[in-house]
Amino acid sequence: MIKEGMLLTFILEVLMGIALLVLVSRARAGKKIPVIHEIAGLTALQEAVGRATEMGTPIMFVPGKGDLADAQTYAALPVLDYVAKSCAEYDTRIIVPTGVAVVHPVADAVTRQAFQAAGKGDSYRETDVRFINEQNWAWAAGITGIMEREKVAAQILFGAFWAESLFLAESGNRAGAMQIAGTASTSQIPFFVAACDYTLIGQEIFAASAYLNPEPSTTGGLVVQDWGKMLGLALVILGAILATFGNNTLAEFMLK
Repeated sequence: MIKEGMLLTFILEVLMGIALLVLVSRARAGKKIPVIHEIAGLTALQEAVGRATEMGTPIMFVPGKGDLADAQTYAALPVLDYVAKSCAEYDTRIIVPTGVAVVHPVADAVTRQAFQAAGKGDSYRETDVRFINEQNWAWAAGITGIMEREKVAAQILFGAFWAESLFLAESGNRAGAMQIAGTASTSQIPFFVAACDYTLIGQEIFAASAYLNPEPSTTGGLVVQDWGKMLGLALVILGAILATFGNNTLAEFMLK
């Protein structure tokens, strides 16, 4: 039995599930499905790796300060995998400074496996995935120190960030590093926009995995989520219009 007030949610979830199955089936059959628009910050990742390769200095990937319960951390890991594989391909060092103990072994495993997948397992440097500190400002200061000592060519800031975001971005500017940032932390987005070359805003970071590694399931899931948002917005607008004219049919249905 469906819990009271959850009927509409149930119907929408069923419809989205069916839509996902249809899209995945079409994609696997080679048929046309909606495409993801270009995201400049993700396209520029190869440029960042290329810059580091040409300069002969490392690229730094900072996976934010969220833990494994934070969706932004999970959004950052596929990007780390993509960048690490590109670095392995071009024999470029990648430094990954972490500030959350439970995230560190995951970042280490992702980077190591990326090098192994590229056939460059021997080139992986375990010391380049570094646990700095759990305390935000100590972590940020440690990253700045690495940036200055290693003369990093590019810095990628991806995940959950707080007050240290501008400090990190400005440090990258002073070091002359190319910077790409992405976060869903709304209070920190303006600082990244002001100080970085490219910024992924909000929902764009959750599209990164499907954008960088397009597969039927990931692309289809992203498209269906967008359809769900548009349908939800349409229902809100329709409900507001009906309520304005004294018709509460939709509101009553949503409470069933």
